[in-house]
Amino acid sequence: MCYSVLRRYDMSETLTIRLPKPLRLELERMSREDGVPLSKLVRESLRRYVAMERFERVRALVRPYAEAAGYSSEEDILKIPS
Repeated sequence: MCYSVLRRYDMSETLTIRLPKPLRLELERMSREDGVPLSKLVRESLRRYVAMERFERVRALVRPYAEAAGYSSEEDILKIPS
């Protein structure tokens, strides 16, 4: 028998950024404490930031429609039966 395994490799690129020294030191401290490579910590932080930015942008687009429909808070929306 012969099996073919397909693997997906994410292509990565290098990005050089400048950080204030206190931020760099805090990231290095967190990396050591958590046992996570610094590059992974920064990547995950950026992924979370991008996800939150996307969410906030969608929220801002939807908010006027929700308010026009009488929903003034997130609690109002959570009360809607699914």
